Amino acid sequence: MARRLPVTKTEDTPDIVAMRRIVREKRAGPHFYVRLLGLPTLDTPALLERVEAGLSYSAFEHLVRNLDLPIEAVATLVQIKRRTLARRCEEGRLTAEESDRVLRASRVFGKALALFEGDAAAARIWLSTPARALANRTPWEFSATEVGAREVENLLGRLEHGVFS
Repeated sequence: MARRLPVTKTEDTPDIVAMRRIVREKRAGPHFYVRLLGLPTLDTPALLERVEAGLSYSAFEHLVRNLDLPIEAVATLVQIKRRTLARRCEEGRLTAEESDRVLRASRVFGKALALFEGDAAAARIWLSTPARALANRTPWEFSATEVGAREVENLLGRLEHGVFS
């Protein structure tokens, strides 16, 4: 059975406001979603270098604020155990693997935001609602792996183009 993440309605963060502007002005570059991690839009080589070096812990904090989920839910989403997360907070940096998973969650949320034209509440609800096209699992559950995240992105693309899924 699909486990639904809690969804709340709060004021949008500055990152969400910036994302909404990017989406509405159709200025989204290939990695526009890194804005949700508090990073400037980066080209692919620079982004790869940042991930390999490990993102700062503040990137994870940005993701938590932007997803508007409890830190435990985001830690589960990006597969970082609570004690490990506490260590990363002290160290100030995530590992490359953890950074990759944080980036993946940001990418999925960014693409859902784009589909819903910057409406963060609608994107959060959609990501937390089981979908028939995803074997009645939530998009967040499906996004726990790269293969699943790509399937969620494919579904978002089909919805964007009006393809019944």
